[in-house]
Amino acid sequence: MRGRILTAAGTLALGLAVAGLLTTPAAGQAPPRGPAPAKAGALPRTPDGHPDLQGVYDIAWITPLERPANTPLVLSDDEAGKLEGTAAQRRALGDAPIRGDRAAPPVGGDGSTGAAGGVGGYNTFWIDPGTRYVTVDGQKRSSLIIDPSDGRVPAMTPEAQARVASVVRPTSDENERPDPGLETAPGAYDNPERRPLGERCLMGFGSTSGPPALPVLYNNLHQIVQTPQYIMIFNEMVHDARVVRMNSEHLPRDVRKWMGDSIGHWEGDTLVVDTTNFTDKTRFRGSTDNLHVVERFTRVDANTLMYRFTVEDPATWVRPWTAEYPWPATKTNVYEYACHEANYALENILRGARQRDREQAKKQTNK
Repeated sequence: MRGRILTAAGTLALGLAVAGLLTTPAAGQAPPRGPAPAKAGALPRTPDGHPDLQGVYDIAWITPLERPANTPLVLSDDEAGKLEGTAAQRRALGDAPIRGDRAAPPVGGDGSTGAAGGVGGYNTFWIDPGTRYVTVDGQKRSSLIIDPSDGRVPAMTPEAQARVASVVRPTSDENERPDPGLETAPGAYDNPERRPLGERCLMGFGSTSGPPALPVLYNNLHQIVQTPQYIMIFNEMVHDARVVRMNSEHLPRDVRKWMGDSIGHWEGDTLVVDTTNFTDKTRFRGSTDNLHVVERFTRVDANTLMYRFTVEDPATWVRPWTAEYPWPATKTNVYEYACHEANYALENILRGARQRDREQAKKQTNK
C-alpha cells in the first residue's frame, strides 16, 4: 500500500530480493560478477555524459537476504514457482476477514514471529512485500547474498556476540518468558529519546533507507535524483533522503550521521557510493559505528538498475560480505508518508515499561 498511515513503528529484519547468476561460486572464490551494463549507446545519459539513473524504483521482492542451508544460488522455475505460490497462499489467508469475536492473545504474546508476532500487529492489509523471486538473465535467485558462497551472513566476532547477548534479558522466574532483544541498559525505557529511531518515526526501520538499502514490509519505493555534484536517494518510508556528494572526501571522523557520510564517483558507467561515519543509533544487524558500506549502481537496461553492496565491520563480522538485487523502474507515485500521526506504539512501549517496573517492585516487596 502507498501513502498509508502507520499506527506503530517497529524494528523488523526482513527478507530481501536479489539478482541471479548461472552457478554458485565455490568457497574462496570472488563473488560472481553481476550482469553487464547496457551497451553504451543504449544508455540514457545526463548532459555531463554519465548514465541517467533517475527515476522511481520499486524494490519489493520476496527473495530472502540469506539462503536456506543446502540450497543452490539459482532456483529452477518450478522451485521458484512453488515458493511464490506459497507466498500468495499465505497472503490470501492473511487477507481473509478477521473474526470480530476472536479471543485476545495470551499474556506475553502468542510467540509468533514477524509483523504480527507477540501480542499482535499489522495484518496483511498493511503489508506489500512483493510477490516474486528476483530474476536475472532468466534465472531465479534463492538469496540476496552472493559472497560468502553459502549465501549466509558471516559469523559474528566474539566481541559482536557479546554485544548481542547483552541485550537479551535473562529471567529467573520460571513463569515469565524471556524477552529477546529487551535492552538492559539503565533507563532504556525511561523516555522516548532512548528508543530506536524507527520507533520514534524519525527513520525507516529494517535498513530501508540504507546504506545498504533493503526491501522491507511496505513502502519500498526509492527515487533517484541526479546532478553532476550530488545524487539524492529518496526513500518512500519516512521520506529518508540520502545525499551523495560526488568526487568528494569523507567528513572528519568526529562528524557522524544516522545514514553515514556518503561520497560517490563513477567507475565507467557504474556509480560507486562509499559510506562511513555512522552513529551508534543506526546499527545494521548489530554493527558498530565503524561500519563501512560500498554500493554500486549499474543500469542494465532502460528499466532496471543492478544494486550491489559490500558490508565491512571487523568488530562485527569475521569477514566482509556482498549482496545484490535489481531495482526495477515503476511509474507508481511516491505519496506522503505519515508515521507519527496516530502512532500509539511509542507511548505504549513506555507505559508498558512503567507497568513492568510496578510488577517487579511488587515481587520484591512480597519476597
